Amino acid sequence: MNFYQPRKRKERVPIVPLIDILTILLIFFIVTRGVPKEEQLNNPPPEPRPVVKVTLPVVKEMETTEVVERRAVLAVTAEGVITLDNYELASPDLLTDALIVFRKGNPRRKLELAADRGATLAQLFLVLDALTAAQYDIKDVPARIRLPQPVDFVDPLQP
Repeated sequence: MNFYQPRKRKERVPIVPLIDILTILLIFFIVTRGVPKEEQLNNPPPEPRPVVKVTLPVVKEMETTEVVERRAVLAVTAEGVITLDNYELASPDLLTDALIVFRKGNPRRKLELAADRGATLAQLFLVLDALTAAQYDIKDVPARIRLPQPVDFVDPLQP
């Protein structure tokens, strides 16, 4: 008896994906090839463009006669002394109460934080917590850091 036997199919190599991959590799190698040394010698590098010196204005140079708004200064020194509008607080713990009283006395006056560069992070967080407790929006209280005065450089190697 002769039973049906399916024909064995020949295994085929998928040629279309191989052509795609080879094309991508060819494009990659063409694009990333280095410039031959002969071309580098024939084409010298371009001349550098001239540098344009620009002097930008500084805030000190912009004069104005009108004051937009006067802010009360909340200052923190490197030693931890806190002053509010030139009045020194006896203790940093009294800052929240002083800010509440200041806000009631001057409802439209805004604050400005002036911190010494030597002030610690803990001191600044104490001030920010007090501002939040006194219902000041921290975004409305700009901060400026007082930098130390410049010191003339003395070269120890020069006589």
